[in-house]
Amino acid sequence: MAKKKDFESSLKRLEEIANQMEKNDTTLENSLKLYKEGVEEAMFCANFLKDMEQQVSILQKDANGLFKLNPFYNMEEN
Repeated sequence: MAKKKDFESSLKRLEEIANQMEKNDTTLENSLKLYKEGVEEAMFCANFLKDMEQQVSILQKDANGLFKLNPFYNMEEN
């Protein structure tokens, strides 16, 4: 059974990959492999954050003093 990926472990792996590549003590082939894995982890993290952003709602008062839910991305517009 495949382990379900989560944001924290994906971000940790991305940091490990960056550290390995900064050391520059690996072969070109391994560097390419790490780079590809890093891109996949970065895409996973970006998509995860985008999904979370869409789920976040913020309570704001309207002109009548009533609270209403607004999507997170509208926060800067109000």
